[in-house]
This record gives sequence, C-alpha cells and structure tokens, in this order.
Amino acid sequence: MSADQHPTYRGRLAPSPTGHLHLGHARTFWTAFERAKSKAGTLILRNDDLDQERCRSHFVKDMYEDLHWLGLNWSEGPDVGGPFAPYNQSERKSHYRRALEKLHALNLIYPCTRSRKDVLSAAGAPHESDEEPVYPSQFRPDPKSKLPNLDSIITVNWRMRVPDNERLYFHDHNLGTKEAVSGSDFGDFLVWRKDDTPSYQLACVVDDFEMKITEVVRGADLITSTFRQILLNRALDYSTPEFYHCKLMLDENGVRLAKRHDALSIRHMRNQGMSPLEVRELMFR
Repeated sequence: MSADQHPTYRGRLAPSPTGHLHLGHARTFWTAFERAKSKAGTLILRNDDLDQERCRSHFVKDMYEDLHWLGLNWSEGPDVGGPFAPYNQSERKSHYRRALEKLHALNLIYPCTRSRKDVLSAAGAPHESDEEPVYPSQFRPDPKSKLPNLDSIITVNWRMRVPDNERLYFHDHNLGTKEAVSGSDFGDFLVWRKDDTPSYQLACVVDDFEMKITEVVRGADLITSTFRQILLNRALDYSTPEFYHCKLMLDENGVRLAKRHDALSIRHMRNQGMSPLEVRELMFR
C-alpha cells in the first residue's frame, strides 16, 4: 500500500536545534505539513537534539516560535506530549541502546578505532551528495573474529557492516526510483560514537519505527542516509517508511542553504518585517 493510500498516515518534522531554521528547512517542513494534512494524517514534531555540543536551548525556543509563526502545527511533540513520548532525542538514549544491543547480538556491527583522517586518506573524497566517505574495506575486521562486548559507557566508535555489492532500491514519492550499491556508493557507517552517543542513522530509524512514522519527508541531501536506514530497518526487523525527498534550496552562488546563511533564516526574515505569507511565497518561488 502506498503512502497516498495509507489510512493512518503519520508524518514528522525533525528539526535539530543547532542554529536558526532557514528557508530550505521551512520548505521541507511545510511540505511535510501539507502532505500530512492532505491525507488527514497526524504530524509529529521530534526534537533531534542529540548533538549536545551544538544544540542550544534558545534555538529550541526559537524553533517552536518560528514554525508556529510560519503557520505550522503538529499533534504530538515535546511541547504538546503524545503517546510515543519522549519526543526529545536526548531523552531517548535507552531506546537506541536496545537497538544497538540487538545489532551486536546479530554480529552486524564492530568497533572502529580509525580516525576520520585515516578514513579520508584511504578512501579519498566523499561522494558529492554525502558527507561520509566510503569506509575502506581493508579497515574491516574479519567477520569471523570474536566481537568484543559493549561497554556500559561506550568509548569507541561502532560501525554497521554493510553487505558487499548489494543493489538497493526505494521509490521516492517526489524523485522517483532511487538506487545505490552498498559497499560502493556508501560503506560501513557509524551507529554509535565514541562519546557514547548514538549516530543520526540509528536514532532516526529507531524513532521513526517506534513513533509509527509512515512517510519521511526530508531534504535530498539525505538520500544516501535513506539507503543506510533501509539496511538498519531490515537488520532490526522494522518496517520501513515511505520517503519523499525535497529538492534542495540553493543560494545565489548555487550552494545549498545551511544554518550559516543567517540572512535566509526564518528568524531574520521575521525581524525584517516579512509576513508568513511572504516567506511561504519565497519558499516556493
């Protein structure tokens, strides 16, 4: 059954409070809001605040204000509660730990002491649309070697071992059929970091499953992440949601928007006196 026919559509907004939301975020979140509304579905807000070094409480406050000002609302979230609380990722570590332990029991992960510099030197530049280089096969431990136990406090990176040369597909409701080859287009990826923090990939998969998300709407820069998450869903015996990847917004130089583009932040445009309608028109110009 497609997401367009799903009788219990559940979508989500998943902002990360590491800076002010920009126009690209706003367009993606508005798209998620409209898709949930068109299906008479439920929209949740999840606060992706795992990055404790960069997340700030004032960005959380501004995030709520800016999204409501733009005209968005949701039925579940940290500010309104709901049946799948907590909705702050920083409060959900035990959920991610259980998933990590399952991957460990299945012998699908391994500890990695290689630095990012090691990986970059051996693998070369990352793919254009992805920030993580393909993990070099020569760094992989023998899959038959004894796997060390998970410490109660993790101080080493743990990676997911991806299948060699498996062709993966998914149908995107905006961009059509997408395809990638594991081990070639992307490699073994982090599921838990040496600062005892779950990776984005693992946390996202666990939350989307446990919060019963039926469609994930997000930016096209995360397509490669979608393939990683498909493998995680399969390994954890989770259902995989549908996907809708929005085309990225670019600045005047053709560079995709980031939180450093403060002049294109919702907060800045509000302070300049723009109305929500003017911002929404700018989003889809």
